[in-house]
Amino acid sequence: MRRFNTGRSAATADEFWCLQHTPVVTLGANSSRAHIHPGMDVPVVCTDRGGQVTYHAPGQAVIYLLVDLRRKALGIRKFVHHIEQAVVDLLAGHQVSAFARTDAHGVYIGDAKVASLGLRVSGGCSYHGVALNVDMDLGPFSCMDPCGLPGQPVTQLKDHGIESSCQQIHAELAMRLCEHLDYKKTDIETIGQ
Repeated sequence: MRRFNTGRSAATADEFWCLQHTPVVTLGANSSRAHIHPGMDVPVVCTDRGGQVTYHAPGQAVIYLLVDLRRKALGIRKFVHHIEQAVVDLLAGHQVSAFARTDAHGVYIGDAKVASLGLRVSGGCSYHGVALNVDMDLGPFSCMDPCGLPGQPVTQLKDHGIESSCQQIHAELAMRLCEHLDYKKTDIETIGQ
């Protein structure tokens, strides 16, 4: 992602990278390892994104948003709002009520977090992105303070009756993101699945 951003020009098309990670815990640039509890047996990787600590694994739809925010005339707060609202709208399309919080970014169903955000902006361009729990092993979240919030419950789409695959959720979320970020189909390339 860093290589893509440092090599891009004003004419480089924005990209969404859709993927699933092998099991890994990631720490944001200013996160503390104190948020990882004894017993965590998943590799831990330090990243340069914002946010605290989270867990990634198969069954989680991750979309990295490589977006030229200057070209879109977007500040980071508005960008975050669009990402969160795209997830909220996706869930509403499946008859699940969700919301974003101003005090702890991400998307929640009740008191449980279903999607996490971690972004980095460099040279006016974003990278990293959003992780939406679809159908995964949530166990490792119990060995950490998700997003730096002790006792924060997490949930996933499957627990709310959404049986879609990660590939289907990637496609739906990418379309919702395109709508919220005002892209036309020709404006963006979607990489991977």
